[in-house]
Amino acid sequence: MSIAVRYLARRDRTVAQVERFLAHKGATTPEVRAVVVRLSQLRYLDDRAYSNRWIEARLARQPMGRARLEAELLAHGVTESLAGQAIREALRGLNEETLARRALSIVKRTGRRLTPGQTMRLLRQRGFEDETVERIMRGVLDREDVDR
Repeated sequence: MSIAVRYLARRDRTVAQVERFLAHKGATTPEVRAVVVRLSQLRYLDDRAYSNRWIEARLARQPMGRARLEAELLAHGVTESLAGQAIREALRGLNEETLARRALSIVKRTGRRLTPGQTMRLLRQRGFEDETVERIMRGVLDREDVDR
């Protein structure tokens, strides 16, 4: 239990991350289950709260599309249904295009100028839907034609 608490003291973790950590440290399956149950009762472990905080921080720092948010949450060990629910709640009232424009504005604030190809790659890497990337790119290319 004390090993798990120290592990959690560094930063938020998911149930799956704690389970893997404890198993790696040599805990038996029943010990891992008991520790996870106790930590959940104490509210030290809560995948729903973890997902909400993680999405909020991630979108503030590096906006991305739903697909990438979901992939990253799944990689952290959050269940697919919980990840989907947390994403729907976090993005309520926000559409993909707004998030994509926010991602581009953060990059531009650093003083970086992106070519159309770099813009498209950035949006795709951030997990934005193809339709969103196409809409943004039409606007980028239209502005580029006006600038010439």
